[in-house]
Amino acid sequence: MSGPSIAIVLFPDVEELDWVGPWEVLASWARVWPVDDVSVFTVADDDGVVRCANGARVLPDHTWETAPAFDVLVWPGGPGVSGQLGQDAARTRLREARQADVLLTSVCTGALVLADAGILDGLPATTYWASLEQLTSLGTGIEARPDDRFVDAGAVITAAGVSAGIDMALHLVRRLHSAERAREVRRHIQYDPEPPV
Repeated sequence: MSGPSIAIVLFPDVEELDWVGPWEVLASWARVWPVDDVSVFTVADDDGVVRCANGARVLPDHTWETAPAFDVLVWPGGPGVSGQLGQDAARTRLREARQADVLLTSVCTGALVLADAGILDGLPATTYWASLEQLTSLGTGIEARPDDRFVDAGAVITAAGVSAGIDMALHLVRRLHSAERAREVRRHIQYDPEPPV
């Protein structure tokens, strides 16, 4: 039985840690434990260089047209999210993925794109702390969870701001495989946050 295939979305002005945090967790899982048969790749509108919010430049692995099928979709946030709200392309991709039983996840303000597509209607969710009010305004019956690092609502998982994507990705490893594997991945990337300030 094959393991999960995970797609991480890239777009101009995406917040670096929003996607790199989950990437590090999930790609480390795939590389260090090949027996789990996990695949992780990035996907973007085209195959050109994506300039991130803080200036990093990255090439996506696939476009939406060339991407293989995936079981999980990670939608990060950042300043570039504003250009996705109200856009049919993002709404259609998310709705089609949901209809195909893809597990939809978001990091930070990526949740706004999910809300805009109607994905979060009637569900508990979280996002970047300064965007919680906007989150609830974009859908119907969205229950904002301001104190949660991530919220697993079954078919959808949303993470709070920026670094919370790491926590969400470790939860994904636990949900898709086991708590033991998630602890092994956490140890491998030496993630044990004790903020110095």
